[in-house]
Amino acid sequence: MPFLPVFLWTDLLIYLLLAVVLVAVIYIRQYPHLRTPWKLVLQRKRGVISIMVLLCYVSIGLLDSVHFRQALEIDKDGDTQHYATEVMTLLDLAVLPLRQHAEKTYSSPFATRSFVREMQSAETGQLSYDYPLLVHAGSHLQVEQDKSADIQYRLMINSVWALLVWALVLLIFLILTAKRHAEPYLKTLRQIGSGQTEYPLRTAFSMLLGILLLSFNLVDLSVDYHVLGTDKVGQDVLYQSLKSVRTGLVIGTLTTLVMLPFALFMGITAGFFKGWVDDVIQYIYTTLNSIPGVLLIAAAVLMLQVYMNNHPENFVTVAERADMRLLFLCIILGITSWTGLCRILRGETLKLREAEYVLASRALGAGSFSILRRHILPNLMHIVMIAIVLDFSGLVLAEAVLSYVGVGVDPSMISWGNMINSARLEMARDPVVWWSLSAAFFSMFTLVLAANLFADVVRDAFDPRMQAGR
Repeated sequence: MPFLPVFLWTDLLIYLLLAVVLVAVIYIRQYPHLRTPWKLVLQRKRGVISIMVLLCYVSIGLLDSVHFRQALEIDKDGDTQHYATEVMTLLDLAVLPLRQHAEKTYSSPFATRSFVREMQSAETGQLSYDYPLLVHAGSHLQVEQDKSADIQYRLMINSVWALLVWALVLLIFLILTAKRHAEPYLKTLRQIGSGQTEYPLRTAFSMLLGILLLSFNLVDLSVDYHVLGTDKVGQDVLYQSLKSVRTGLVIGTLTTLVMLPFALFMGITAGFFKGWVDDVIQYIYTTLNSIPGVLLIAAAVLMLQVYMNNHPENFVTVAERADMRLLFLCIILGITSWTGLCRILRGETLKLREAEYVLASRALGAGSFSILRRHILPNLMHIVMIAIVLDFSGLVLAEAVLSYVGVGVDPSMISWGNMINSARLEMARDPVVWWSLSAAFFSMFTLVLAANLFADVVRDAFDPRMQAGR
């Protein structure tokens, strides 16, 4: 085989989560009362924009979740096939120039020379202290002064290609939509342009155009330039930003999966049964809240680090070692962050258990677990979904803070937190190396903003009081 598949624990959980989401979509489409709120989400402009941004991040994360080891060359026929110890992903193959085009040290965005001066020897043998030319960025230029003209020309050509692809997608959509509704093409086009469609198609196509323009230009320019510069060891900052997406998504989603069962079971049980059950559960999450979360996480991570150091045979590659620490961090964060949602669900369950339809079910002889399954849990799901998205945003930011203080993900794993941690000393330089911190900040800011906008739209769609005011 030309490659050896590598299945990390977080990869398997991501595949499982993807399968659950697909099953949920199929299930929701079968029932009108479940489809209606999600239809309202897609009818809001903010909902469409946030979903498209989140899909871009999810696509990058899924490409970075397919791991494998490449086969090494065989010297003689009949020899055993060996594989490289370095684990790669489909994202690494897609952005191979970013991965391979490393420089010596810092370089600013779109620079052709290093950010740090070095002693250089001229052709005459005379030494000079100057900024050396970069090995890869701008190496295709015959004259260094042609950089601006080259970038402008590439931007123009790539924008034209993006417009052509966008126009092709729009044309295909027009043909399919016009045939389905038996309407003229121009009428359908005018409806989209004037925003008179059921869904905000004008916003969706405008967003698609922006994504295509950004993608086409980044893909082409990153081959011959360091679009976001390089870090201290010369690694491309754009490559680091893309590789950090998976880490942020894993922290946000897998931690939520760990947290959700605790919060649902404890919160609903405490609110519905009350009495001594409620007292015990309140004591549990009050005690857990009294423990400093950072200290508990630091202790757990250090214990795992000692185990990995004492049992190196259980971790064949560096990626498996880093993945185990990431999974353990998700588990610890999940165990320590379920109490907030538990309190919300407890309070809501206390209110729902006194509702008239619940009292009527109990009077008709329905059992407690039947009431929980048919009446309590369905009426709590909108709160759960909103809390999940909001907690996702908080967990993405928490990874950055934990990595900054040294108890986050493994230092060998690329993440926004490690990028910020390595950039803290760069801010004290003169001149300031600002691009690493800025790239991590804007990547994280865009993801968190899209998640919060999505949560806001979901709240409006699932809130009965908002629907009554429409």
